[in-house]
Amino acid sequence: MNGLDGADDAAGTGGVDGIELFLLGRALMKLGEEALPEPPGGAGQYPGSTRSVVIVAGDIATHPNTTVGETAQRTGLPQSQVSGAVARLREAGSVETAPDPTDRRRTLVRRIPGTPARVAAVRATGTSKVEEALARALGETEADCLPEVTHALEILARHLVTRDPRQGLSPGPVNCP
Repeated sequence: MNGLDGADDAAGTGGVDGIELFLLGRALMKLGEEALPEPPGGAGQYPGSTRSVVIVAGDIATHPNTTVGETAQRTGLPQSQVSGAVARLREAGSVETAPDPTDRRRTLVRRIPGTPARVAAVRATGTSKVEEALARALGETEADCLPEVTHALEILARHLVTRDPRQGLSPGPVNCP
């Protein structure tokens, strides 16, 4: 893989191919899940994974006034998982549902403006849980790399994730300063 400073990897090939990028994304998702605090009442209180809730929340933030079926189609999650995630997000005060005014058989889902208490609580845990997850992933042999890896993640997040204070985080490119 290519370093953020432009240096080639040990093999001298440089760059990141699609497979490496995909695997990196999966590894980052797992680290993110590990760094999130458990939901109130423990993980067993709700069906479905935290991952599906975060995926659904991101999709709803990007596609306001959407339906459970549309979210399932875009995310590739089963409709039952999306329904469960929407129920959890509604209970947490992150989203609201309302009948579609043009077709009352459909229910629209949208984020509630502002930062819900649950999101604020997750963010209040700070970066310590992220650094703990990264330290475990790096292990003792790579512990000295923690500051560099943390900095690289900050750069990636700054360039690849949009942070709208009214809507939270959503995927999407951000223009370089």
